[in-house]
Amino acid sequence: MKDKIANMTKWILYLLLLLSAIPGILFYTGAVDTNVFLNWGKFLLIVGIAVIIIAPVFTFIVNPQNLIVMLISLVLFAVVIGVSYALANNQFSALQLENYHVTANTSRWVGMGLYTTYISFGLAVLAIFYSGIVKFFK
Repeated sequence: MKDKIANMTKWILYLLLLLSAIPGILFYTGAVDTNVFLNWGKFLLIVGIAVIIIAPVFTFIVNPQNLIVMLISLVLFAVVIGVSYALANNQFSALQLENYHVTANTSRWVGMGLYTTYISFGLAVLAIFYSGIVKFFK
C-alpha cells in the first residue's frame, strides 16, 4: 500500500511541476499578468501546507508506532527553540533599533532564529559523523 501511495504522490507532483511550468513560461513571455502567476504560487503554497498536514496524519493511521518517535522529535525541537530563545538577546542600542526600524523583541526573535539554525546545523553534522562511524564499524 505504501508503494502505491508513493507512486501516486510522485505522479501528482510531476503533474504539478508540469502545470507550474506553463504559468512560468506564460509570465516570462508576457502573456499573463503578475496576479495570475502569484495566484498560482498561492495555490501551490496551499497544496504544500495541505500535504504537510495530511501526510503525517495518514502515516500515523497506517503506522501508529511512529507517533512516539515524532513526539520525541517535537519535544527535542522545542528544547532547541527554548535554548535558542534563552541564548538570544538584544545586541543593539536604542539608536540602532530606531535606525533599523525594529524593536528589541524583534531583535531577540531574529537572534533565536539564528541560534536555532546554528544548533540544528551542528546537530546535523554530528548525526552525519555518527552515522559514518556506525557504518564503519558494522
